Amino acid sequence: MNSEEILPFFLHLSEIAASVTIPSFRKYLSVEDKSIGNGFDPVTKIDRDTEQALISEILSHYPQHSVLGEETGITEGRDSWTWIIDPIDGTRSYISGFPTWATLIGLLKDNVPIYGMMSQPLVKDCFIGGRGLAELVRPEARSLLKVRDYRSLPEVVLFSTSPDMFISSQEISAFDRLSKAVKLTRYGADSYGYCLLAAGCIDLVVEADLEYYDIAPLIPIVESAGGVLSDWEGNPVRSGGRVVAASTHELLDEALSVLAAQE
Repeated sequence: MNSEEILPFFLHLSEIAASVTIPSFRKYLSVEDKSIGNGFDPVTKIDRDTEQALISEILSHYPQHSVLGEETGITEGRDSWTWIIDPIDGTRSYISGFPTWATLIGLLKDNVPIYGMMSQPLVKDCFIGGRGLAELVRPEARSLLKVRDYRSLPEVVLFSTSPDMFISSQEISAFDRLSKAVKLTRYGADSYGYCLLAAGCIDLVVEADLEYYDIAPLIPIVESAGGVLSDWEGNPVRSGGRVVAASTHELLDEALSVLAAQE
């Protein structure tokens, strides 16, 4: 598996996903709630149809690989490579007509993210990364991605999808401390936040309550653009949960220190 093979295949998969998602965007959709108890975790027929179309295409090319989808679970293969799919990351945005949703696809080797793609077909942004190469592919051009140089916390732009991600009082307080320490905090980006970090537009993304399919496809994009990620304890991200992505190691350490500080 190499970049010359995988990156064009990602673009092919982005077109397949768009053929399902775009026709139903900003149309009436029946929405189910997958949540148990409090909260709202929406899913639509379009989520499921997109995932099935992607799984079928992947397995037709790589029948030995495993595939893990948000809606369908794991299809076990006989190889050490696993594709991970979030067919519509940001379903809340999708059903609200807000174009920050995306299709996320990652390729893992022994659970380590090696390649990843984030595609927003309405805006026509496709971010692809892996093994040291990260690009934004648009109809008119391809451009290399590179994170910003180091900025201290008072000059930092921080993104997070929603303050509702922070559930415990400790998480809420920790994020509030960090938000007060930076120049600007913005919400509502979904996976776009990580891609904008890779593109050098922002400095920091801090989130919690993630599933692995929410973050695994984004890790190769950020890292291949020169950024760094960890969980809130500074460990490599190899599952869901709490994540910090930063433009530099120095900024990551500063953010982790604020998040871990005692009140």
